[in-house]
Amino acid sequence: MKKTLVSALTTALVVGAASTTFAAANPFSDVPADHWAYDAVAQLAQDGVVEGYGDGTYRGERNITRYEMAQMVAKAMAKTDVSAADKAMIDKLAAEFADELNNLGVRVANLERNADMVKWNGEAQYTVSRHRVEGRADDSTDNANEFLFRLEPTAEVNSNWHVKARLDAKVDAATDEGNDGDVKLRRIWAQGDYKNFQVKIGKFAPLDSDSIVDTNNSGIEVKFGNKVQFTAGAARQSTEEGMAEGKMRNAEGNLVAYPTGTTANHFYGGLDYTTGKFLAGVHYHTLNWQQNLPAPADNAHIWAVAANYKFDKNNNLYALYAKANDWQNDDTVSTKTYDVEYQYKGAEAENKGTWGAWVAYRYLGAQSALFPTWDIMEANEKGWEIGGNYTFLKNIVGTVRYGQGSTIDGDDTDVSKIFGRVEFFF
Repeated sequence: MKKTLVSALTTALVVGAASTTFAAANPFSDVPADHWAYDAVAQLAQDGVVEGYGDGTYRGERNITRYEMAQMVAKAMAKTDVSAADKAMIDKLAAEFADELNNLGVRVANLERNADMVKWNGEAQYTVSRHRVEGRADDSTDNANEFLFRLEPTAEVNSNWHVKARLDAKVDAATDEGNDGDVKLRRIWAQGDYKNFQVKIGKFAPLDSDSIVDTNNSGIEVKFGNKVQFTAGAARQSTEEGMAEGKMRNAEGNLVAYPTGTTANHFYGGLDYTTGKFLAGVHYHTLNWQQNLPAPADNAHIWAVAANYKFDKNNNLYALYAKANDWQNDDTVSTKTYDVEYQYKGAEAENKGTWGAWVAYRYLGAQSALFPTWDIMEANEKGWEIGGNYTFLKNIVGTVRYGQGSTIDGDDTDVSKIFGRVEFFF
C-alpha cells in the first residue's frame, strides 16, 4: 500500500478531512499545494497524526509497514474532538490493527517503566496555628508558623518490590530556624506487594497511623487478605517520634511526665473488614518500655475499634474508640479516646473548585492516644472541631480548622485552637 493512498484513507476514515477545505501552510517540501493529497496531508500534520521525516519531507511514494499505520491509528485514537461517524471509523481501524496496537502498547509501557524507575512525589505546605490554654500566658510553643517541604520518592526494585522514603525539612517562618537544622529522613522501607499479601521492612508508619499512633517505628509488618485483612507488626518505638506529653505514676504514686529518650518494643495486630460503603476494624497495640519504669507504667496495652460508613458520594461518618489497659485507671489519668466525625464532600487535589467540610467531637486520652494525629485537639484534651478545605487550583489545597474544649486530666481548663494550612502537591 502506498503512503499517498494510506493518507487518503486515513484522512477519509480517521479525521474526515478529505471533504474539508482549509487554509494551512505547506507542511512538507515534497507535497506541493496542487498535489491531490495536499489537503489530506496538511490536515493530518496539523492534527499530529503524521510527522514526516527530519528533513521536512513526507515521502508519499514510500511503502509503509503495518506498525507505521498502527502508530497513525493510535494518534488518531488519542483525539477527542471527533464526530460519531469518525469515531466509528477509528474503532474499525483499531480492530484491524489490534495486534500491532497491542504490541506497540507493550513496548511503550516497557519503555516508560524502564525510563522511570524512580518516581518523586511530595508537597510544600505553610501552616499557621494558635493554641490557647486559659489562665496561661501566651507562649511561642503553643503557636505554629512554619514551612514544610516533603519529598516521598518510590524506587522500583522489581515487579513486586519497591523502596519508599519520606524526607522532611521544616523552617520556622518567624525565626528562619530549621527543624534541628537538617533535612530529616523520616521513613525508609522496602515493600513487597503480592496478591492478597504485603510486607514492609524498615522504618515506616504503623497500624493506626491515621489516628492514635501517628508515628514512625522501625521493624517489620505483614498484611494478609482482601476484603478481610489481618495485619501484624513488630518494631522498635521511640518517644522522639512525636509522642504526646503523657503522664505516668512514679514510685510515690505521683503523676509525672515520661522521661525523654524512652524507647519501647512495639507489637501490634489488627483485623479489618471492608465491603461496599462500610469499613470496620479491631486493632491492638502493646508497648514494652525499655527503661525501668514503675509498674504498670512500664507497659501499655491499647485496644482500638473503628468504623466508617459512606452514605453516598457526599456524606461520610467515622467513629473510633480506644482504651489503654494496665494504666492507673482513675479520673486523673485519661485512658480512653473517643472520636466521632461527620464529613461532607472533600477537597480533591486534582480537581479545582472541589471542597469539603466536617464537624467532630474528640476526647483524646493521653494514655490511649500516645501519638495523636489530630491538628486541633491534642492529647489530654476534649472538645468540638469544625473545619473545611478547598482546592483553589489543581494541586493547591487550603484547609481551616477551629476547635474549642477543655483539658481532661486535673483542672478541666478551657482550651481553643485555630489552624490554617495551604498545601502545594507535586
